Amino acid sequence: MDNNFLVIGGDLRIVKLVNMLADKNVIYTYGLEKSKEVKSKENVIKCNKIDKEVIQKNDLIIGPTPFSKDGINIYAPYSENEININDILQKCNKKHLIAGSIKENVHKIADKNNIQVIDLIKNEKLAILNSISTAEGAIEVAMRETNFIIHGSNILILGFGRIGKVLAKKLQCMSANVTCAARKKEDLAWIKAYGYNPININEIGRELEQFDIIFNTVPHLILTKEKIKYLNKKCVLIELASRPGGIDRKEAGNYKIKVVEALALPGKVAPTTTAEFMKEAIYDLI
Repeated sequence: MDNNFLVIGGDLRIVKLVNMLADKNVIYTYGLEKSKEVKSKENVIKCNKIDKEVIQKNDLIIGPTPFSKDGINIYAPYSENEININDILQKCNKKHLIAGSIKENVHKIADKNNIQVIDLIKNEKLAILNSISTAEGAIEVAMRETNFIIHGSNILILGFGRIGKVLAKKLQCMSANVTCAARKKEDLAWIKAYGYNPININEIGRELEQFDIIFNTVPHLILTKEKIKYLNKKCVLIELASRPGGIDRKEAGNYKIKVVEALALPGKVAPTTTAEFMKEAIYDLI
């Protein structure tokens, strides 16, 4: 056994991660009592409570992604109880916490208790690997929400970051007509170099009417009221960016244009693969 880890809360990704880490480490779990997949074996210890004794037995505390949805309790869909962030972190003095999408108030609580916080969402390696799952999941959503094939479809990707790059490549391999919208001149040059159609994201307007599917990867408003009026009414808009996202949903609804919110796809479409990526990132960090 290499380390002792305390895992608190989490969704199916964390369940898969527990089982992977348990092959070489002792894993204490809390907030996963409703999961049937957490293996009952010698090196997985299910805790009924978290006290200082349990904390001291562990080298590292692992939380979910997102760490919290309400800023008050740890995200724990497999728990029968709410897990208050403040109550837990007060007991974790001088420990290390690894989780994802950690809000500013959690950082403040951690600082008061001398806890070093590592946000997995800011881990570049993990973000790149997760973009693969997001891209594949986005294509699955597109195929499910439309009544036509990807081959030959006119597709626009808003944003050319990690997700945009991977998604464009996969769609091109499916013989879609791919257009990518970006702001920076160097990104527009790379879009052209890769064989996609480049368009300046600040200048899109009437040309929006040509697209059958639009994927948004930008976390701020791009498809505004003024721009949505140009859309083909049969166009499907797929939101991949975190809130507030890049689509004026209300205005799209006024035009009866379908908007599909497809957030946190890695955990939904590929929890096992995502857990493997998380395990790699955690081992890299320690």
